[in-house]
Amino acid sequence: MKEPDNLRYTKLALNNGCSIPALGFGTLIPDPVATRTATKAALEAGFRLLDTAERYRTEKEVGEAMAEVFKAGQIQREEVFVATKLWNTNHRPERVKPAFEASLRKLQLDYLDLYLIHTPFAFQPGDEQDPRDADGKVIYDQGVTLQDTWGALEQLVREGKCKAIGLSDVGLAKVQEIVTTATIQPAVVHVESHPYLPEWELLDYCRKNGIVFQSFAALGHSSEPNLLADPVITAIAQRVGKTPAQVALAWAIQRGTALLTTSKTPSRIAENFDISTLPEDALREISERIQTQIRFNAVVETGVPGFIPRKK
Repeated sequence: MKEPDNLRYTKLALNNGCSIPALGFGTLIPDPVATRTATKAALEAGFRLLDTAERYRTEKEVGEAMAEVFKAGQIQREEVFVATKLWNTNHRPERVKPAFEASLRKLQLDYLDLYLIHTPFAFQPGDEQDPRDADGKVIYDQGVTLQDTWGALEQLVREGKCKAIGLSDVGLAKVQEIVTTATIQPAVVHVESHPYLPEWELLDYCRKNGIVFQSFAALGHSSEPNLLADPVITAIAQRVGKTPAQVALAWAIQRGTALLTTSKTPSRIAENFDISTLPEDALREISERIQTQIRFNAVVETGVPGFIPRKK
């Protein structure tokens, strides 16, 4: 009898003694109604990791979807790993806890599994998420360091409302900066990564330091060049009887990373959860034969989110 393929249920150990589902659902969805529907569909499909952010403005809708599912008794809160992120305008230590508590209220939760610093860039403090000067340039906050902000996150862990903390949209140098100075080590590093941006050096550093590497835009964010039309990916998909998306997601988990995938369509959400283990030769082909190298989101350079528009 054939053993069941449990790749979709893979969990990765965190350095706080807990674990994180490798396959997660991201909620960067502009429409509030679609966010609620998609979040509920993701939970019903089997996803047990939900990722949101203050900046996404979806925390309220994600909270409503979770509350509905939890109330129905289908899934317990303890079964779902929930992550959200501190936005750039709240990097000053005195602003961290109020921002965290505001996120908890919107999510209708009494604790978080993971709280990430959304980017290492501090913006001018205030309610305007995208502060700009008269020339349209971002107003950065030079009065706070990443270490200052990290210290405030460490305090949230000590107070028991946050199980793990991490970094997002960072390069290797910033991760090293925190690892060498932190009292509580980052549990997760959350960055753009896919076969066109494998980030092998950062992944290797995370492995050596007990940090889970989590990819966003794992399917290339429907950008050009289209990762899911890559001939290496499509040939493997045809060979193994899976979709190109399922192949790319399986590759990410089998190389030891966590990932996020997003969709508004229930059938696509279910499809993205229905992944299976790829043969070793397929993994090698993706890692060695794909030569395209491209970053789709410039947030690591500016702190301003946004996928780079590309012509076909």
